[in-house]
Amino acid sequence: MKYPIGIQSFERIIEDGYVYVDKTDLVYQLTQGKIYFLSRPRRFGKSLLISTLENYYLGKKDLFKGLKIDTLEKEWKTYPVFHIDFNGDNYTKADILNNTIDKYVSDWENLYGIKPDFGLDPGRRFANVLSVAHEQTGLRCVVLIDEYDKPLLDVMGLPGTVHINNVDISLEENHRNILKGFYSTFKLADEDLQFVLLTGVTKFSQISVFSGFNQPNDISMDNTFDTICGITDEELELYFHDQIQELADNNEYTYDEMREVLRRQFDGYHFGSRLKGVYNPFSILNTFCKMDIRDYWFRTGTPTYLVRLLKDNLENLNDLTGKYYDESEFVDYRADREMPLPMIYQSGYLTIKDYDRDMRTYLLDFPNDEVKKGFVTMTANSYLDTKEDTGSWVRSAVIALKHGDTDKFITLLTSFLASIPYTARRKENETEKERYFTYTLYLIFRIASCYTTYIEEEQSFGRLDCCVETPNFIYIFEFKLDGSADEALRQIENKGYATKFAASGKTIFKVGINISSETGTVADWKVG
Repeated sequence: MKYPIGIQSFERIIEDGYVYVDKTDLVYQLTQGKIYFLSRPRRFGKSLLISTLENYYLGKKDLFKGLKIDTLEKEWKTYPVFHIDFNGDNYTKADILNNTIDKYVSDWENLYGIKPDFGLDPGRRFANVLSVAHEQTGLRCVVLIDEYDKPLLDVMGLPGTVHINNVDISLEENHRNILKGFYSTFKLADEDLQFVLLTGVTKFSQISVFSGFNQPNDISMDNTFDTICGITDEELELYFHDQIQELADNNEYTYDEMREVLRRQFDGYHFGSRLKGVYNPFSILNTFCKMDIRDYWFRTGTPTYLVRLLKDNLENLNDLTGKYYDESEFVDYRADREMPLPMIYQSGYLTIKDYDRDMRTYLLDFPNDEVKKGFVTMTANSYLDTKEDTGSWVRSAVIALKHGDTDKFITLLTSFLASIPYTARRKENETEKERYFTYTLYLIFRIASCYTTYIEEEQSFGRLDCCVETPNFIYIFEFKLDGSADEALRQIENKGYATKFAASGKTIFKVGINISSETGTVADWKVG
């Protein structure tokens, strides 16, 4: 089987015999409307969807032979199609966006024999192109815009300015004004349009990018199209049954065990209230191609815009997961350094895990193990600025916990804490100092949490600092800052933290740890 990794051309996938997960029934259903917006995380198949629509509207019937749409479409007309892809450029220079748009419009003017009127802005020139194309072909036009928001994301939060009309404005505001003017085309050319789709990561409706034309139908959380990008459980079984079996054999799992491993690692994305799960297609295709389970999606890098956004918000990230939110709090773009939730969700690092129909609220959490481990590790590296190799440390810590080696684990924890620079942990007052160490320990246990891990869990007699459960052992940790290990251990005993685990049949380790704010690492510890 050939896997189309990095290939976003529908035509090439079909002609060269790559595996194609057939979504053309949904594509056909989509074409029954007119103007749409779709938000999905990076590497989730948006560009392939655009390419599929382009080939459909160009009437390339032979490419769709045997696919679901082949029995649905009867006419196969050849429409004038205008495809804009903002992926290819870096928009941190002020003139790149204008030049990119002008190049597209100039090429189309040349294609339809139009003499350019440079007295008009690019949006009005494009509207004229659409009118002429409609007149020449007798068919309305199709406009497909891939990654419409990349020019904005490239400059979001950057300090640069542009001098426009005797006023200095930010690059973000400049790009927003350019796009707003260009997208106003769709209002001017409404009678000339058959179909419009804009895709991207974020929805910038709150800052008026779309205010220049009739609002598109936002299908980002529409149950009808929630699986139009990504791979469902049923599709995984239909297209990749043999590959799952081969992967299971290679790793000494049963078929069902392998399915469960893949679910935990790559499934878990939900884009609607019906909670129909989809797998990350980039990760799952790489897994079958290489016959190895790795963190493929996260290894492609964290977007720079998200890193900039989170820079001043690292201590609050643990408060974002496992909570119910109103749709308006995470769907529409309003992200800033005080409110990063919309961008984190739309970028694919959080997803919907439950829907409360009475309150009409959504539970957000990490979609799967790949994203959780990668995101927390990224946060830990940025927040702690440790000199340790985090990946190596995690592997050693997990092995120590697996074998019940508390001495080794405490040694590793001591070393990790000691590797954090003093400048990173210095705080102005006792409250901030305690907050820092609480969050530091939260991050450390999160990045090592391939096992079941409870952090600050409420129990009947108090709040348990941390508990890690492996196949054979249960570790109950209590931490004190500038206290004593004996004091921490007494709290475990007095509060009865181990009671709920007594019937587990596993060996229970009660571990009291005292952290010194002066040295920043373990001062003393004791196991009960």
